[in-house]
Amino acid sequence: MGEYEKNLSELALRVIEFNESHPEKLLGPHPVGSGSYIIRSYLPRAKEAWIENADGKIVRKMESTINDPLFECTVDYEDASSPYLLCFSDSSGYVERRYDPYFFKSKTGDFEIYLFKKGELQEAYDTFGAHKESRDGIKGTRFTVWAPNAVSVSVIGNFNHWMHGAHPMTNIRNSGVWEIFVPGVREGEVYKYAIKSSLDFSVREKTDPFAFRTELRPNTGSIVTTLDYKWKNKKISTKKTNDGKYSVPISIYEVHAGSWRKSSDSSRIFPDFRELADTLIPYVKEMGFTHIEFLPLMEHPFDGSWGYQTVNYYSPTSRYGKPEDLMFFIDRCHQEGIGVILDWVPAHFPDDDYGLSLFDGTHLFDHADPRLGFHPDWGTRIFNYARNEVRNFLISSAIFWLEKYHADGIRIDAVSSMLYLDYSRKEGEWIPNRYGGRENLDAIEFLKNLNDVIHTRDPDAITIAEESTAWGGVSKPTSEGGLGFDFKWNMGWMHDTLYYFSKDPIYRKYEHGILPFTIWYAFSEHYILPFSHDEVVHMKGSLLNKMPGDQWQKFANLRACIGFMYASPGKKLLFMGSELGQEHEWSESQELQWNSLSNAFNSDLKRMVSDLNSLYIKESSMHELDNDPSGFRWIDFNDSSQSVLSFIRLDRKGNGLIFVFNLTPIPRYKYAIGVPDTGYYEEIFNTDSSEYGGSNVRNKHAAVATEHPMHGMEHSIEITLPPLSMIILWRKLR
Repeated sequence: MGEYEKNLSELALRVIEFNESHPEKLLGPHPVGSGSYIIRSYLPRAKEAWIENADGKIVRKMESTINDPLFECTVDYEDASSPYLLCFSDSSGYVERRYDPYFFKSKTGDFEIYLFKKGELQEAYDTFGAHKESRDGIKGTRFTVWAPNAVSVSVIGNFNHWMHGAHPMTNIRNSGVWEIFVPGVREGEVYKYAIKSSLDFSVREKTDPFAFRTELRPNTGSIVTTLDYKWKNKKISTKKTNDGKYSVPISIYEVHAGSWRKSSDSSRIFPDFRELADTLIPYVKEMGFTHIEFLPLMEHPFDGSWGYQTVNYYSPTSRYGKPEDLMFFIDRCHQEGIGVILDWVPAHFPDDDYGLSLFDGTHLFDHADPRLGFHPDWGTRIFNYARNEVRNFLISSAIFWLEKYHADGIRIDAVSSMLYLDYSRKEGEWIPNRYGGRENLDAIEFLKNLNDVIHTRDPDAITIAEESTAWGGVSKPTSEGGLGFDFKWNMGWMHDTLYYFSKDPIYRKYEHGILPFTIWYAFSEHYILPFSHDEVVHMKGSLLNKMPGDQWQKFANLRACIGFMYASPGKKLLFMGSELGQEHEWSESQELQWNSLSNAFNSDLKRMVSDLNSLYIKESSMHELDNDPSGFRWIDFNDSSQSVLSFIRLDRKGNGLIFVFNLTPIPRYKYAIGVPDTGYYEEIFNTDSSEYGGSNVRNKHAAVATEHPMHGMEHSIEITLPPLSMIILWRKLR
């Protein structure tokens, strides 16, 4: 055997044993002299094989001359210059015909690979994944995947009977990026990648990290999908004033899509997005919320993770329908003037063997050292933000949801766990950074880069951080040393507020300083005030059942508590069910307690939240200067003995509303507060109103300001304070 034949035999053996990274060197058409080509094909199921032209005419029979599964024949140039059919019959006589994938050359360019390796291929989803194409008039699908530590990679599916190595991919210029064009693979085909590791030579079947659609759990295959929805409406713009997103009203309804309301179709476990478009959108519009924020909709294996353990970062979960169903829902939201914010989780990913974990047999997406790569709280893997390709994968994912799905914003979960190397770790369980500190410098740079890229591409997009520590500058621009988020969840406000309102009113005078304290840092960041899903699960009880007292007092306390959120500086977020006064804590497996609305207390609370949203949007003083201390002025925060708080919210023109809280069940008559101007002060909102389920202790007549200085102001008024309530006063000229 000559050297050429020996090399050819070794190459053939590597292809057969699924050990070859350049199968195109053996397979497909190759010139063998003047005007002739030899065509080789790996057909592991074939008993006989032959070549046909596109018209179905048999060109040449193929012979198994090197190894049994390898077939070859020599043809004239004209028979190999255009796509031809590989045909074979198996032992049962069944005949398959398919165009030779190795006739077609790789199309992924050097510049794309260069940008990806540099971390700057912002639309990486157009390069990687499965994309339907037509080449030389032949329709099929191009598959591209990143697996730099693989010996070989093959795409598998029903089209090749899930046989490892039946369609081996090409390692493009040894870049670690693998590609193959498979003719005949159509929309809806299920596929995975079979990846043979260079570390242990084991073969792992992996879902496509860039797949646009996946199978419904417990199945884990990726699905060839084209995103070609025809949008009818533009995204919601937050640039309505000079200060853009900071001065407009933002009132967010936080939703878990699977448990808001169960499907009316008994054959479905979950509602689909087209059904939710007919139910959830009208409800949100009726309630007056400006945005819907969904708990993660990206594909995840475990229902009980609520989506926070994401496997597929480019695929909406199949629980709620197809990708176009989610697009339809978002489009309908925009037609109704409602924005959509998506929770997105770049902090960690689950260890499921079909996902990103040990993707090419190595810790490709995470760190091998558990002190860096393992999350002790959730048993998940932590992304390696130092790796350009990993940052690229994640940033491209964020862009994907904002641009392909027209999401108006993303909220990033668990930012605190990203910022600190010692997050939830004991001494010796973490590795300091290069300066000896606890800050995760790579994660910090990733978050800054992420926000810069998003805001450069889409200045209207909202980015929100769930960050629970005292890290400074989360919502400052990166140019000023911040992380670049638009908003930060004010977790301290949420915990302090709920702690205070959970106290029996008789003891509140001892805790009086808690509520004023939340105001002192209200302008240190651009805040969203959340009553979120995390506070109504895992034995924490519903918002209603955090409140003390009998049923009447519980609802009165809850009305005042929600009122305090709307009165305080910062954008608003309320988790679904809280507006109903739901008694039971939330469970992802059960729909909200809609039957509770037959109870007057619950339906009245719902009405109050709707009216508060309307007032919040209408009154510029309640949102225009959310992030400016000039928009807030204390009247009195010292009346601890009576548990009364009073303050003013102002807009840019100096117009304002007065908010007064009486947080005991004792009505207070002729209660005096200072006011800045003369005139009449009329009650425009009262959480104790009978229409909200209260005792209807009201200020029926406007209070007249007198020239009696009080609380550092030149005038004062006397008003009635209902029990366990918030009232809002408006200055009226007569």
